[in-house]
Amino acid sequence: MGRRKLVAGNWKMNGMKSHLAEIEAIGRIAAERPVVEVGICVPATLIMAAAERKGGAFIGAQDCHMNASGAHTGCLSADMLAEAGAEYIIVGHSERREAQGESDADVAAKALAAKAAGLKVILCVGESLDVRDAGNAEAVVCDQLLASLPQGAAADWLAIAYEPIWAIGTGRIPTMEAVASMHAALRAALASRIGAHEADAMRILYGGSMSGDNAAELMAIPDVDGGLVGGASLTAAKFGPVIAAAG
Repeated sequence: MGRRKLVAGNWKMNGMKSHLAEIEAIGRIAAERPVVEVGICVPATLIMAAAERKGGAFIGAQDCHMNASGAHTGCLSADMLAEAGAEYIIVGHSERREAQGESDADVAAKALAAKAAGLKVILCVGESLDVRDAGNAEAVVCDQLLASLPQGAAADWLAIAYEPIWAIGTGRIPTMEAVASMHAALRAALASRIGAHEADAMRILYGGSMSGDNAAELMAIPDVDGGLVGGASLTAAKFGPVIAAAG
């Protein structure tokens, strides 16, 4: 089945107004390659300004609260982020699971909150180096996926991002065979929950140190439908080759 490639940048805690020119440049590149869905998930402080300069890209957020409102100092609801101009949201990133102690149930609840606000969702799963070295990576990550998967999961609003945690920001990546095996296992796990047809339509992104140097090889793997890109998405010069590889 033909799945449109999705390439999303995750700027993490990077980006000031002085970086909006990079948003504009990435938006121009995205407009030249409409066959690829391109976006940038920026800090909440930049969403509104970035949405005005996005060009052919979408603007996303990096997290949301699972409640629509309430006494949650310092938190942002999905409705607030959508009103600011976000179209997508990342939930369950390993840095939030680890540093903020988010559970699978929290991730599923955030995904549902985002859907209710009209946002599309990139749901992250992945394993530590200890799990990988123990030979349990596929079982652990597939269990995490099924425990994090929200009710009503469907390809029209949800994508999955596999991030080998030990590869994020390190320049290390699993072998291409290991990536292919993990993505195939994740698709099989999805099929067990939502059916083969819906699972075949859902995009599964790779999210561990993707760059212009390895993006073409990674995205040639049959079950790799794009990338969740960290450091290589911070400038148009580095992100452009990743987008081109997807196209």
